[in-house]
Amino acid sequence: MGIAPARNARPLDSDAAIVEACPFCPGGPEVPFVYEAAVFDNRFPSFHPDPPPAPALDGPTGPATGRCEVVLYTHRHEASFGDFSPSELGRVVAVWIDRARDLWSDPAHAYVCVFENRGAEVGATIAHPHGQIYALDHVPPVTAAKAKAHRRYRERNRRCLSCAATLTDDDSDRLVLENESFVVAVPFAARWPFEVAVRARRHGLGRLGQLVPEEQRDLALALRDVARRYDALFGFPLPYMLVAQEAPNEQPDWHLAFGLYPLHRAPGVMKIRAGVETGLGLFLNDVAPEDAARRLAGLDVPAEPIDLDSLFTVTRLEPALP
Repeated sequence: MGIAPARNARPLDSDAAIVEACPFCPGGPEVPFVYEAAVFDNRFPSFHPDPPPAPALDGPTGPATGRCEVVLYTHRHEASFGDFSPSELGRVVAVWIDRARDLWSDPAHAYVCVFENRGAEVGATIAHPHGQIYALDHVPPVTAAKAKAHRRYRERNRRCLSCAATLTDDDSDRLVLENESFVVAVPFAARWPFEVAVRARRHGLGRLGQLVPEEQRDLALALRDVARRYDALFGFPLPYMLVAQEAPNEQPDWHLAFGLYPLHRAPGVMKIRAGVETGLGLFLNDVAPEDAARRLAGLDVPAEPIDLDSLFTVTRLEPALP
């Protein structure tokens, strides 16, 4: 558990200054330059590379060491992942790869997590399209539990758990869509209505930095397709949480995956994490995974292809200062 009171000072969309001018738009206080995509350190971080000593409290405490970066996907304030152009999609994936690879290379970091909170309902304080990257000095509990499950499955079955899960998803009623590199399905034990897992097919592809160009394209296509289905599901931009699940160190049995977690189960009705879910970790889902997959897969959304040459030409962006 982390305690980060400095985050209370984060700007909100309702603040008068933000209503007047978005801080994430080009020329704003956070990015006073012209950009296509941008990355900078979060000024209200949950973790810091050189944090102050932890206070002496009842129980064990320690400093919250790490890095927190903000990733601005595009200069367009009203854009969303579902309507990004091919070049915008390419830049987002390229920035994820570049920053994740760099943060993983620091021995002080034990885990790196790319994520996005889209919508005020899931905690986004500014509407401009953006995500974040956390670099932690420890492996988070959920990741550690998954790694343990992978090792146990390997010992018992002599095969990779992620390979088995991908094959099962690909041939199930929970399949939403697929391409050459990724399988998109509602998980067997989905905790949230219309939860989706985007899982790499290739064994050994555990991190963003291991994506080859064809896989980069297929990842962008899969994520864009899911975002479009979410927006078409109830007829409004569906708030969701997106979390990249990269392989922890010394964990070969792991397939790069993205989990997407929308809260709505119907228009105007959100899933609330209530007593048994919060206190016991026992999730009760109002929507059957097979029904969620059927509804998402049945939506008619644009699925135009993306040309490799035009998509992945950017590997690192520098600010164009005035």
